[in-house]
Amino acid sequence: MNGLTRALCASALFAFASVGTGWADPVLPLAAKPEDVGLSSSQLARIEAVTQKHIESGTVPGAVMLVARRGKIAWYKTLGFRDRAAQDSMRPDSIFRIYSMTKPIVSVAAMMLVEEGRMQVSDLVSKYLPEIGNMKVGVESGEDGKATMQLVDPAREMTVQDLLRHTSGLIYGTRGKSLVNAAYIDAKIGSRDVSNEEFVAKLSKLPLRFSPGDRWEYGVSTDVLGRVVEVVSGKTLGEFLNERILAPLGMTDTGFYVPTDKLGRAAQPWQVPEAPPMTPRFDVAQKPRFESGGGGLTSTMDDYLRFAIMVADGGDFAGKRLLGNKTIEFMTADHLGAISRGTGATAWPGYTWGLGVAVRQDKGIAPIPGSSGDFYWPGAFATYWWADPKEELAVVFMTQSPLGAHYAHLMRGLVYQAIAN
Repeated sequence: MNGLTRALCASALFAFASVGTGWADPVLPLAAKPEDVGLSSSQLARIEAVTQKHIESGTVPGAVMLVARRGKIAWYKTLGFRDRAAQDSMRPDSIFRIYSMTKPIVSVAAMMLVEEGRMQVSDLVSKYLPEIGNMKVGVESGEDGKATMQLVDPAREMTVQDLLRHTSGLIYGTRGKSLVNAAYIDAKIGSRDVSNEEFVAKLSKLPLRFSPGDRWEYGVSTDVLGRVVEVVSGKTLGEFLNERILAPLGMTDTGFYVPTDKLGRAAQPWQVPEAPPMTPRFDVAQKPRFESGGGGLTSTMDDYLRFAIMVADGGDFAGKRLLGNKTIEFMTADHLGAISRGTGATAWPGYTWGLGVAVRQDKGIAPIPGSSGDFYWPGAFATYWWADPKEELAVVFMTQSPLGAHYAHLMRGLVYQAIAN
């Protein structure tokens, strides 16, 4: 049992009545002051000051932020606007598009089925999705503008582990200029207008970017994993997540769309004046046919804290066990080894990939502070969370801005500089 687990167990992870925080039934008690859990009030105030400057400059419309340490909520703030255009204030229970923060939740769903013996991490994906077994690798030759592509058999078939750790050969079309990337874009992979089954059928007709296991590359792997969960469980992904994860954790505001009676809480993106137009964001009011396991959920600060605590606490939440402690250890271990990790913000040096989360290996090397063994994964629109077992720390930051990687770096530095002891 690690330090964070002990602290959270000691706090009993109990809910308590609202104490002026503005949201119902928070998951941890509130520290009398940050110093009670080894944090500096004056240095935590820097987070608020810096975020406020970003709100005033227009780079973010508003934000909600929470730092928990040693089993207690040490600090939280609600700043700016939920809807800047309407001049409607941000609220603690605002609902955000969390994009890729969906991936850890769906990965937990898959591991639940593994624990029940209904599938194995080593299983071929084609066991559940036969069409995936027919995919070829697109091998390109020639210069830009004159490149050609030959389809060849992969060196081996894709496994469930490949989906969990992004070594499947599946990619995001917008993250490159290859002919395979272009094929993804032309096929409109990721459209919310197709079912999960139709998504896989369309995807399976496209080439892989590389043979499974050859390297790590971020892509639609967790979307395919979501369809595997559907086939194995016999339920839609939304049904399975709600029954097995969201409802048990009390994540009542998390789903693939925002119901009509909650739309007044939906956080809206803000177009920075004179900046290039933002990529259109999905309409949270529309129930999609595609329940994207890789990026389709909406959620709140409180809801995601519940999930973060469950993972940090070895799979247990307030006496409800969702996963075994050894399964969580397995998920937060290095699953890449000598496999190439690529480059870019989704492959920071110093980090490896586990099953559904990035995991820190070194104290240094990475361009962001942290501890060996901390784990996280952000959302494309600057939603972010991480858990640091060594520092007994869990952090959730929610906004709606295209500057996702910037805020991941910024929040890391601002939180760690506040640790006093």
